[in-house]
Amino acid sequence: MTEISAQLVRELRERTGVGFMECKKALVETAGAMEAALDYLAKAGLAKADRKSSRVAAEGRLELAIADGQAGALVEVNSETDFVASSGEFRSFAQKVAALVAARNPASIEELMQLTDSSGRTLDEERRALMLRLGENVVVRRFRQFTTQRHLAGYIHQGGQIGVLVEFDGGSPEVGRNIALQITASAPRWLEPSRVDHEWLAKQREIAEHQARESGKPPAIMQKIVEGRLKKVVEELSLSHQPYIKDPEINVMTYLSRSGTQVIDFVRYAVGKGIEKEQKDFAEEVMAQVNRR
Repeated sequence: MTEISAQLVRELRERTGVGFMECKKALVETAGAMEAALDYLAKAGLAKADRKSSRVAAEGRLELAIADGQAGALVEVNSETDFVASSGEFRSFAQKVAALVAARNPASIEELMQLTDSSGRTLDEERRALMLRLGENVVVRRFRQFTTQRHLAGYIHQGGQIGVLVEFDGGSPEVGRNIALQITASAPRWLEPSRVDHEWLAKQREIAEHQARESGKPPAIMQKIVEGRLKKVVEELSLSHQPYIKDPEINVMTYLSRSGTQVIDFVRYAVGKGIEKEQKDFAEEVMAQVNRR
């Protein structure tokens, strides 16, 4: 058996970021040949990444990138645990994803993952290598990119758990940030009542009509009740009609009018929203993390 020195293992670790024991195993399997060991780890990494890809990744973080105020992106990258999501390496990867989306404006996740950097590696290859080092499934889940001749503002809240990107015209950077804070806090679903999602509205109408029928009121009264309920909930979820968080005596529409600002579009993400999470206690989560190393 070829003698594997600690220096050789250290060099392989520095080049790959992989753990000590896996580097040593790769060198043993390849009789100490560095390039062959790199190939061995690459193949092992792809295999491990494929196995990890079936595991639920519902934690993670949001990252924001704005270039020159006119190209911006909000991205969600998921991991299996918040322990990994809070690591510097994971955050650096998420920041790189956001910067790529802002600069290159890919049409889909699939297109994004095939983008390359100066090293020639695709983003998906980097993701797989990261999974090998961190021992968890890593998923680039979703993104929005804005390219505009107007202005962009953004905000990341709770260590990357909520993120907002806003396109606006007029006003000032301060107004843009205030609107991003408003959206973060109040979670509007659309800009104004005229932009309501009609499929969602039809479902809400069905629910309201069912509740009204059970009240036993006359049909004419029931219809007024239904329309009143729908109007109230639509306005509550419209950015323009929400109370302005810094001055609840006025609504956002009034604040924008006074500052000479028009909101064109926005996106708000919350990490893991819509993903069914596995229930684990803290001790199990820590042991799972240790065992995957």
